Amino acid sequence: MKLKIGLVGAGRGASYIHGFRAVTDCEVTAVCDLDPERAAKTAAVHGVEHLFTDYEQMLDSGVVNAVVLGTPQNLHAPQAALALRRDIHVISEVPAATDLMQCCQLVDAVRASKATYMLAENYTYMLPNVLVRQMAAAGVFGTLYFAEGEYIHELKELNEITPWRRRWQTGRNGITYPTHSLGPVMQWLGERIVSVSCLGSGHHYTDPRGELYEQEDTTLMLCKTEKGSLIKVRLDMLSERPHNMTYYSLQGTEGCYEAARGLGDQPKVWIKGRCPDAQSWRPLMEFADEFLPDEWKHPPEEAAQAGHGGGDYWQARDFARAVIEGRPPEMDVYFALDITVPGLISEQSIALNGAPVRVPNFREYVTGSNVIPVR
Repeated sequence: MKLKIGLVGAGRGASYIHGFRAVTDCEVTAVCDLDPERAAKTAAVHGVEHLFTDYEQMLDSGVVNAVVLGTPQNLHAPQAALALRRDIHVISEVPAATDLMQCCQLVDAVRASKATYMLAENYTYMLPNVLVRQMAAAGVFGTLYFAEGEYIHELKELNEITPWRRRWQTGRNGITYPTHSLGPVMQWLGERIVSVSCLGSGHHYTDPRGELYEQEDTTLMLCKTEKGSLIKVRLDMLSERPHNMTYYSLQGTEGCYEAARGLGDQPKVWIKGRCPDAQSWRPLMEFADEFLPDEWKHPPEEAAQAGHGGGDYWQARDFARAVIEGRPPEMDVYFALDITVPGLISEQSIALNGAPVRVPNFREYVTGSNVIPVR
């Protein structure tokens, strides 16, 4: 089988070109964007043959059998459903959906389709996160019970360049962009979140029109998992400060991990019996030879060229393998909603002054019912 891939959203979609071209039996055949000049420029730069400004026209053209959804986040679920109904494979940018009804519609479409759906959560493919995952799976950290993720990315100017962000990210109050934080830590813990509590720090910034952002400057979400573990997520897209989009930590009974904080810091671990004493860290990468998968020790050149620390290449490869080999992707629709829905529920919690709110499990959703499964 050969994957003929259409990029939907010429800007973000173009970042997948190097990754897919490095994967056997993949070809980028089309670019679709509402802006014909942007579509034409992307196609010319990368040598893509077919151009579209109408998404459904591209789906019906016969020149694609898979799509990359690099569009604004409110379009991810509806556009995924349109493709899946035509049995066209989908890899979607994050988050998977922007409300619970979209989640229902997405699950309905996946269940009814012969095609593959995968969420493109590229932070799970960053090398430190992959290494920590392997170490956690090997039991190095003991029994895991706490993790945290932070996405601190001041983007007020970007709100004006891409106005959809002003509506769907900073235009709502809560953890509106949760998946980069939750994706890696939920892989480490291997547990679903069952309830969340969310609070914010207030409003201190206005947009160029003098209006306060609906989102509070820092929003903090505490999540309880089905086995009782605790996850802390911090989202901040407004505060005046340097970025820190990839901070994580993990705590277990036998050790812990902390990502770098800047100023020469590096990812580090403390492991009982492997560190000299209770106060001595060791660099995370000292464990790469022992725990990192072989393909990560000697990555192809295409991975080095791809964005997000090589994550854009690895996720393209895994999507292609899942489709071509006919196996479920690891980041299937249920994992996609496991790391999307807590953010949607956080909006309810923050409106209730931090009261805990249950998180639906869409594995229990009955197709076509539109009844959200919370218990």
